[in-house]
Amino acid sequence: MSYSDTARSPVPLSETRSPMPLLFRRHSSGEIRNIASVSSSILPAFGTVIGENSIKLKRFVIAPYDRRYRLWQTFLVVLVVYSAWASPFELAFKKAATGGLLPVDLVVDAFFAIDIILTFFVAYLDKSTYLLVEEHNKIAFRYISHLWFPMDVASTLPFQTINRIVTGKMNRGPVFGFLNLLRLWRLRRVSEFFSRLEKDTRFSYFWTRYCKLICVTLFAVHSAGCFYFWLATRYHNADSTWIGTNVPDFKTRSIWLGYTYSMYWSITTLATVGYGDLHAVNTEEKIFTIFYMLFNIGLTAYLIGNMTNLIVHTAVRTFAMRDAINKILSYTSKNRLPEGLKEQMLAHLTLKFKTAELQQEQVLEDLPKAIRSSISKHLFRTTLENTYLFKGVSEDFIVQLVSEIKAEYFPPKVDIVIQNEIPTDFYIVVSGAVDVITYKNGTEQFLSKLGSQEMFGDIGVIFNIPQPFTVRSKRLSQVVRINHHHFKQLVQPLKEDGKIILANFVQLQEATVIEVGTQDQAGQAKQENIIPTTTPVLSNTLPTRVIIHGYDPDNRRTNEGGNAGKLIHLPDSVEDLLSIAETKFGKRGTTIAMADGSQVEDLAALREDDHLYIF
Repeated sequence: MSYSDTARSPVPLSETRSPMPLLFRRHSSGEIRNIASVSSSILPAFGTVIGENSIKLKRFVIAPYDRRYRLWQTFLVVLVVYSAWASPFELAFKKAATGGLLPVDLVVDAFFAIDIILTFFVAYLDKSTYLLVEEHNKIAFRYISHLWFPMDVASTLPFQTINRIVTGKMNRGPVFGFLNLLRLWRLRRVSEFFSRLEKDTRFSYFWTRYCKLICVTLFAVHSAGCFYFWLATRYHNADSTWIGTNVPDFKTRSIWLGYTYSMYWSITTLATVGYGDLHAVNTEEKIFTIFYMLFNIGLTAYLIGNMTNLIVHTAVRTFAMRDAINKILSYTSKNRLPEGLKEQMLAHLTLKFKTAELQQEQVLEDLPKAIRSSISKHLFRTTLENTYLFKGVSEDFIVQLVSEIKAEYFPPKVDIVIQNEIPTDFYIVVSGAVDVITYKNGTEQFLSKLGSQEMFGDIGVIFNIPQPFTVRSKRLSQVVRINHHHFKQLVQPLKEDGKIILANFVQLQEATVIEVGTQDQAGQAKQENIIPTTTPVLSNTLPTRVIIHGYDPDNRRTNEGGNAGKLIHLPDSVEDLLSIAETKFGKRGTTIAMADGSQVEDLAALREDDHLYIF
């Protein structure tokens, strides 16, 4: 096989086949053991799976992702390395082409001839449907009609051996040397091989790229040196060549002596050392040297650019962290923030970089919502089910809620919730521990310690009141955050689950009295309740907050400046809503409308933060 499109991919289906195989990926004799080794050109279609129950291809059709076929391709890469070395070498040193290397060339060509035959049986990926085509006639037509087939044949035919059989003589003319260069067509296999390795996370990207750059450099040095020696061998005056001035009888000397001189000249020229002991003498050599040095400029830029990119890439996170720390230090200095607050900011930033690989949002942000939900369900479902507030709720509620949660890490001694702040989220501790703290008369008082699967911030969200406590991380802690707006939207249509959640909340508040020990002047301990043991009457679902205005929505431009909206809890009836509006605005309205002028007849249709106009 000689092209990148023949790669691992989903299974084609004929019209007579059941649609069920779309859920599976076909294979002929091997399975994909590690998805990390799959290159971008052979990824499965959405919905396909890897492993058991895979369907077989047609008879005498090879799957491009077959393990044995992959091993065969890897073996051919080794032979390509030999061809890349031998082709320029045989052009420069004709004795080697007709001597000891000839049998090796024939064996290598035989392996590539076998690969040409195998290619007629390898399924390929249809780019329009992303399904494997396994019909033999389509596979053959595609291969023959593209450039790959004639080039594969031309690079495989042993022209010199064929000429010897036909004429009975061994021809050492330069034409056969250049025909042998057609074998360099096989180099595309090496490029595809490195592309697969770069995408395979089992191998270091740095060392893969490093090896690729070394191979490119060695091939350039080898090819230039061989061609430079070939120029010397074909020049009419051997003494007026770059090597003839130093080795007059170089044509009769050892092949390896000439090869050593060639590599020495090529490396010193590439490295721009230029000792001057080997230099161009005739015009042809000077012209070639000019183009070789121009090529070296581009090659050197390519090598330096790639190496710089690889090295800098490993330090990007360090540079980003240093810049972020400097910005924090500058900000705290300009605004004269307290030392303790500055330490919290630095601790949070340091933790963010140290746990970058653990941050769920950074990993999941580019994934489809279905996959994110499945991952969150796997990681946090047990935590949600064991939290007191969600015990007994339906499976549907848990599945919907787990897709809305956000995971965060907090370093020690960082305030997660601040007393008297507006309730926007509540939290569940996944790992670690937090302290619940209250401030009374300017004094910080410790209330309790919360651990895994315990919740905080729920009181402020349920009551729609400022947070009654400060919650501070005791050690490195992972928590999941639930937005109160998303939570209420989720609960509203699930009334039975809403009743269960409120019952759990009321039961805990009635059973729990959080007390703080204080000392009176006599040194006797006394107890003081921080949270009342009675709970206000709550509706069957969490209260909806709306914003009411006391004027016609068509007159918004003339009234917005002097008549601000009022945020209220939505009552149970229209009559109660009109009464609240009368109290707020001092006049009795009869009509309730939305911003677009549509009249409201059913309060149950209203959502959180809707604007109502009563006039």
